[in-house]
Amino acid sequence: MNNELPVQVSDTTMFNSTTTACYINCISFATSKLDELDKTIRVGAVSYLNTKPLVYAFKHGLKLEGVEITEEYPAKLAQMLLNDEVDVGLVPVAIIPKLKEHYIITDYCIGAEREVVSVCLFSEVPLEKIEKVILDYQSRTSVALARVLIENFWKLPVVFEEAKVNFRDEIKGTTAAVVIGDRAFEQRKISAHSYDLAEAWIAFTGLPFVFAAWVANKKLPEDFITAFNEANKKGLLKIDAVVAENVSPHYDLKTYYTDNISYQLTEEKRKGLEKFLSFLK
Repeated sequence: MNNELPVQVSDTTMFNSTTTACYINCISFATSKLDELDKTIRVGAVSYLNTKPLVYAFKHGLKLEGVEITEEYPAKLAQMLLNDEVDVGLVPVAIIPKLKEHYIITDYCIGAEREVVSVCLFSEVPLEKIEKVILDYQSRTSVALARVLIENFWKLPVVFEEAKVNFRDEIKGTTAAVVIGDRAFEQRKISAHSYDLAEAWIAFTGLPFVFAAWVANKKLPEDFITAFNEANKKGLLKIDAVVAENVSPHYDLKTYYTDNISYQLTEEKRKGLEKFLSFLK
């Protein structure tokens, strides 16, 4: 005979102690699942050709437990990092001064030690005849770099204008535009004049340039950072495979990945980054 007395919760609902224990276990399980969700590291990557080696390992089966990856264009990704919609992202470095706290978490970046070919000022007239510059909306760093060079290196008295859709059609007469990414390869074959922004920066400062780095807006676990850094390295050892699965009809990708983009975040690049950020204060 069961002598266990029921526990009255309300006028209409009765739970015995066994049911109550089950209920508590369910709550504990749900709480633990919420804790697991809180530990998910949200990673933002850029869907440009120059990032393909850094994310290659993730695209080919490498799984880091508790990691969620999202792809966006650079400026959008930067805003997501600001809004805490991602925990770490391969973001334009111009976003760094706007973050409450920041941590560069890997030994790799999107950098250049010579002409980069994918970030240029394009025009139909020589540099000194440019009157207006349209700024590509897709990258904060390239826009900021263009402003720094125009105002401090080339010293051009130009008007700046935010880019609209199809802004490349407006590159004519004395109107120039900063074009970045894969579209810059094509524009090199169209415009009469192109001025490589990385090459100009190096001439201006004597330092290499960092366009983007893996930046976190909070401290992340050391084991994640180590594994993530190793994943970047694995991709850079597979350049031939990256080239084989990507297409660029306007520029040789092997040259781009090995000569134009410099992926190691060296001490010289860190100095270049500090110099660049000093112009943004």
